Amino acid sequence: MGLAGCAATARLDALPSGAGAVSFVHIDNARFDGDDGEALKQEIWQSLTREWPKLSNNLLALSGGQEDGAFGAGLLVGWSARGDRPAFKIVTGTSTGALAAPFAFLGSEYDWALKKIYTQTRPNDVIGGTRFLLSAVNNEALMDNGPLAHSIEKYLDERILDRIAQEYEKGRLLLISTTNLDTGKLAIWNIGAIAASGHPRRLELVRKVILASAAIPGLFPPVMIDVTLDQTKHQEMHVDGGTVSQVFLYPPSLRLGSILHREDADRPTAYIIRNGRSSPPPENVERRTLAIAGRAIETMIASNGVGDLYRIYTTTQRDGIDFSLALIGEDFKVPYAGPYDATYMAKLFAYGWRRGQAGYGWQKMPPGMAD
Repeated sequence: MGLAGCAATARLDALPSGAGAVSFVHIDNARFDGDDGEALKQEIWQSLTREWPKLSNNLLALSGGQEDGAFGAGLLVGWSARGDRPAFKIVTGTSTGALAAPFAFLGSEYDWALKKIYTQTRPNDVIGGTRFLLSAVNNEALMDNGPLAHSIEKYLDERILDRIAQEYEKGRLLLISTTNLDTGKLAIWNIGAIAASGHPRRLELVRKVILASAAIPGLFPPVMIDVTLDQTKHQEMHVDGGTVSQVFLYPPSLRLGSILHREDADRPTAYIIRNGRSSPPPENVERRTLAIAGRAIETMIASNGVGDLYRIYTTTQRDGIDFSLALIGEDFKVPYAGPYDATYMAKLFAYGWRRGQAGYGWQKMPPGMAD
């Protein structure tokens, strides 16, 4: 009886395998599959036709990293203070990077939002009540994501969405990734197109996408997103984009160099901000099952994140795009006190700010490749 009472909520059927064109709130270009470069290529080509004024070819990718997102936010704000932060043709965000991406996309005038999110957020602004083990096993997650959803609603409103739409109409793209658990693939959401659609549910969809991108599987519940196929309603289950890729720039199948290399533009640069280190800090691991398993997962996540950097580096080198990487250095030694600790995040933001204001020395190769 207890197990039955804790059963997870039912859902609509997922899309059938090999489904054709689908619609999210009647917006055809709202989302791309992560392995489908052709559809995204067409969107970028179309962005060039409406590009006004002439834009730079710089790209910005913000990685996942939970509270370590304070590093990237601080770096961007410090870069603004230095006075030479460029505009970006395309901005991408994953997980905590998805929370920051809309404000990084809109430029320095929204640095106030980046600072507030990563220096004034408290644990109870992100994490809901922890469920009992039995309830968690038979439910969707260990914790409630209500506080995180409320925080997203607090910062992302109609006014911000209208500004994103204006930039989209100028030819700029804001892309946020989630993981579609039904297909096991990366989903890339075209936030500018959704914002510019004028659909009455556009804000609801964008908030859901950002919440899903930050929904760490097992910790937070997945986000169910409605989709229509042949007049039939379905649902997709979406979680943290970092489940597939902790940072993304564009699908390798998309040879972006052929689009961005124009006679009237400078050589494009891809700025990659990894909200984390190249490897987890050294730790004296106890000989206990949970300690060993936890450390192994932490190490695996860090290693996979570096693998994402190598994939991006290889792609940009092929396409003639400069690679510039920022990540938390070994000189940041503030101890990690626990999830979303306000003191840790504020100090990490300040660390990133100092590095950005001083002129960050961008790494031109992934970790382990440079001398």
